[in-house]
Amino acid sequence: MKPTDLRGILHYIPQFRDRVFILAIDGAIVADDNFGNILLDVAVLRSLNIHLVLVHGAGQQVQALAQKLNEPISNWDGTGITDAATLRIAIMAASGVTHEILEGLSLNNIRGAHTNCIEAVPVGILKGVDQQHTGKIHQVDVEMLRTLLAKGIVPVIPPVGFDGNGNTYRLNSDTVAVEVARQLGAVKLMFICTSQGIEIDGKLVSQMSARELETLLKASADKIAPPVLSKARHALLASQGGVERVHIISGEVNEGLLAEVFSNEGIGTLIYTNQYQGIRPALRKDLRHIMALIKPSVQGEQLVKRTRKGVEKDIGEFFVFEIDGNIVGVCQLHPLPELKRAELACLQVNPAHEHRGIGTKLAQYAETVANEKGCESIYCLSTQAFTFFQHKLGYKEGTPDDLPASRREKYEQSGRNSKILVKSLGAPVPAVTA
Repeated sequence: MKPTDLRGILHYIPQFRDRVFILAIDGAIVADDNFGNILLDVAVLRSLNIHLVLVHGAGQQVQALAQKLNEPISNWDGTGITDAATLRIAIMAASGVTHEILEGLSLNNIRGAHTNCIEAVPVGILKGVDQQHTGKIHQVDVEMLRTLLAKGIVPVIPPVGFDGNGNTYRLNSDTVAVEVARQLGAVKLMFICTSQGIEIDGKLVSQMSARELETLLKASADKIAPPVLSKARHALLASQGGVERVHIISGEVNEGLLAEVFSNEGIGTLIYTNQYQGIRPALRKDLRHIMALIKPSVQGEQLVKRTRKGVEKDIGEFFVFEIDGNIVGVCQLHPLPELKRAELACLQVNPAHEHRGIGTKLAQYAETVANEKGCESIYCLSTQAFTFFQHKLGYKEGTPDDLPASRREKYEQSGRNSKILVKSLGAPVPAVTA
């Protein structure tokens, strides 16, 4: 499904409508050729009544301007000491970036406003060293931002802050984005940068909990590339501050912003705080999604053909695996308590979510339910995935004699020559009651 497919987007609209997203865009991305496409994505989000706040950096522009003016700078990213010359260059660079963003918003018929909503105070003296014009956030003018959002205006926030005495301070844009997201109660904070996300040993981590990220930063921060390390640390701060979803994505991918928002797999790294995924009993309203999920495997003869009517009749035997309310896995458990057995069937995971342990979790959940229903063993039939059941789940190859009489008759009539796999569940456990 393409992220621009309206049918796919419609699925998400109810949960995002009238909610606030913070887009933290690096200065390097504003300068990138793909920035115009990002603004098109912004226009799509605004058309769906999603409230957007743009917080931008200017690090690349600060460095470029300093080089052009042949003036040394004391820092480029708003951390460390900011001397007077660097502050002057930072203000010029940030103003240019803000103007470019507002110009792009206008080109896409989006109203935007340059805001001075960040009240800052000086960082002061750290370890005996005066940080000069580097600031820290004192407060965010939330009322101003909410007024703009209510009128359909996109606030644009540069990485500078002001005090009540006419002073300007340099800020780190990631810090600004986190604080604005926290105080506005944003449901998403999206860091749009030149990195594709958090990578460990060269492999992209598509999703992790805030707790997992905290552990990673404590134990293996050196494994995260320096350009994205700041994003990871600020993502954790945002999560700890109540932002449920923090995304780190590349701004160099066409339609990347939409792909991250409107698809389960996304393109970057998602850090989540609340219950992001889980298994639940299937409902009738899930029928369309279940049928669409199993269709490719039915066509490839990995699964036995099932009709919508048949699935609906047995819907009480199905479980689904959800990610953010979207079904990405399914399985069926047919218990035979009088024989103390159960059959695991129709185990399927969306190909985009394979190799993430979803199939294993569904199968293990089914085993737990079977055990609670008094079953001492479970079996399944497989033509192509039998090694998964054997190596991952501990099933052993059986014979037709291991099947109940009625199931054995169907097995022999099918002609599929499936492998029969069985597993002992041990003694039944008491059912869990609410």
